[in-house]
Amino acid sequence: MKSTQQRLFYISRLLASAAVLAACVAAAQQAAPTNTQPTASSRFLGAITSINGDTLTVKTAQGDSKQVQVPANAILKRIEPGQTNLNAAVDMQYADLAVGDRVLVNLDPNASGAVPSALRVVAIKAGDVQKKQQAEAEAWQHGIGGLVKSVDASSGNIVVSTGAGPTAQSVTVKTTSATILKRYAPGSVRFDEAVSAPIAAIQPGDQLRARGQRTADTIAADEVVSGGFRNISGTISSIDATGSTLVVKDLATKKAVTIHLGAETQMRRLPDRMAQFIAMRLKGQAPNGAGGYGGVVAARPQNASGNSAPGGPGAAQGGQRGAGRGDLSQALSNAPLIKLGDLQKGEAVMLVSTQGVSEVTAITLLAGVEPLLEAPASQDLLSNWSMGSGTPDVAQ
Repeated sequence: MKSTQQRLFYISRLLASAAVLAACVAAAQQAAPTNTQPTASSRFLGAITSINGDTLTVKTAQGDSKQVQVPANAILKRIEPGQTNLNAAVDMQYADLAVGDRVLVNLDPNASGAVPSALRVVAIKAGDVQKKQQAEAEAWQHGIGGLVKSVDASSGNIVVSTGAGPTAQSVTVKTTSATILKRYAPGSVRFDEAVSAPIAAIQPGDQLRARGQRTADTIAADEVVSGGFRNISGTISSIDATGSTLVVKDLATKKAVTIHLGAETQMRRLPDRMAQFIAMRLKGQAPNGAGGYGGVVAARPQNASGNSAPGGPGAAQGGQRGAGRGDLSQALSNAPLIKLGDLQKGEAVMLVSTQGVSEVTAITLLAGVEPLLEAPASQDLLSNWSMGSGTPDVAQ
């Protein structure tokens, strides 16, 4: 994943690049003289790729490389990620700039050298961005994920169902005017492409993840991300390895659906005993105190190379934690990662995808699910997992 959870939340949820650049723009505009309106040609945004003497090479968001000389009299400011006001910025030295730092460069219109000269450089340190992303990832990991049951826009309260079967519970997500509300763009499974949206955009049945201060059955949300996705259970009719697609016959609609698998699609396979154990739990037949999956202890998830899977607001961080502790979503996150070549025609899969009728993009896909297909709430289990209700790997 980059796990699905990492994609969806992660919070990457989390990638923060766009927010960082936007903060720089807003800060610089607030600080600019009222009689001066910067133009596109007088400034640029990007990340430092090299430093040679007093000259920076910056790769812009558009992919262009620009050089700029930073004279001794240039104004150099440093702001924290998310800041939008230069009043909170502090002076910095040119020597403190480093490759990877994100900068907003205002050019000197009176300079006449072959290389443009900077009038001001506003920087956000790469290390500061990484620290912010890590803090947000940890916050997502202590948040909640699940399916929206009801929305009260007047009070700002959203009731979410988390878990599945005997582990299901309702949690009230409390939002205020200060809560950041985002929604996945149509057809997108990328957290960093989520856009601001009012609470009215959230509908029952949506998947939702929230981070904030949590009690047993409530969470005072600092940030909420929601989206409308589709659940599909069915059998694979054909596999196109070249096009990275599957055709699945949806058991509910009896119609064929083309499933596109992207670089961020998370695919896992449940071992037989794990699948049987989860199915029993969903049916309420397994004792809550059972340790592991019918004697199989969950291990930290691994990728195709045998290395531990990455963490993040959607990545599983649970190590030895598993269904024995009542968290069935965690059990899914502990299942081994697979590739397209590991799937076979005729086998059953369960997946969460973007909305669509005949063609969708898979967010999460789970194989080895035959025992789960007849279990109650199996789709709720998968929906909760895809939004990182296990341990937010955001992935969650």
